[in-house]
Amino acid sequence: MNTIETQQPNENEVSVIEEAENQSPFIEANTEPIDLKELEENHIIPVFSQDNEPAISHGEFIDRTVGIVHHAFPRETIREPDIRVSHPRKGRIPDAKGKPADQLEEHEKTLYYERMAFVVEISSITQQIKGNDLSLTVGGVKPYNMDNLNRRKGTPEHFKVFIGFVNKVCTNLCIWTDGFSETIEVDNPRDLEGRIYNLVNGFSYSNQSHLLNKYQDYQLTEEQFAQLVGRARLYQYLPSSKKKNLPEFQLNDTQISTVAKEYYRNENFGSASDGSINLWDMYNLLTEANKSSYIDTFLDRGVNACQFTSQIANALEENTEFWFLN
Repeated sequence: MNTIETQQPNENEVSVIEEAENQSPFIEANTEPIDLKELEENHIIPVFSQDNEPAISHGEFIDRTVGIVHHAFPRETIREPDIRVSHPRKGRIPDAKGKPADQLEEHEKTLYYERMAFVVEISSITQQIKGNDLSLTVGGVKPYNMDNLNRRKGTPEHFKVFIGFVNKVCTNLCIWTDGFSETIEVDNPRDLEGRIYNLVNGFSYSNQSHLLNKYQDYQLTEEQFAQLVGRARLYQYLPSSKKKNLPEFQLNDTQISTVAKEYYRNENFGSASDGSINLWDMYNLLTEANKSSYIDTFLDRGVNACQFTSQIANALEENTEFWFLN
């Protein structure tokens, strides 16, 4: 099994910060990139309408996560956060309420994004799987649409946080349940910080490394893969009474089509010459297709892709029935 390597930059150096490389985005869908300075200096912060107290901003969420990463990995090389946003909420200052939109000056406009996702790569903690370089990564999602901003400050605010690996070949995120807090509800930044710290501090690299390496050991034939794709499409339309007894599969029909297309076309993770595909490659086809998910479902579907692949591996290892393959 491949081992995780820690490449310390310098004996006397702490938390070296690197700029993010130019690479494909970790999520696509309807998102756009933004830097932290832009978020902190040019975007308004939503407030609770009953008392006008501010919600926890995107910038503060990122800052506190980055601070914890530096605290937890003080001698590692840590990249600047890669941030993506979606669902802009535009407004204007009161003095400009009567102006036509095309005459608004920049200082008269207000903006914040309802949904935000970010990742912070710890590029000196790495491992290799099937020739792919993976780096440890921490990140999170803030969806204001899940908060009830019509109430007073103290109402729970919602966050999602993860720690896992990013595949450097394709920026696919490898996330599983033990490194994911699906719903964090807090009403102040200090509690949020504590929840993030507990997740990062409790994460087992070796467990996830073992899990991901295990995927290389199992193969699907072309017939099995075709059966899986067909059953995955049927799964979307099953009655709930039948679906509840089956393994959960969260990718939608369009994403399943992407998986089928990339099975033939993907240079890194496509099928072998005999039509077979190992579970590591299939898993990456799932996580690549997941990049088209909206921010609020992106991490959940990424975790599900890992769970689903593990269930296939267990079924193949134990030679038991698996509805998606049988």
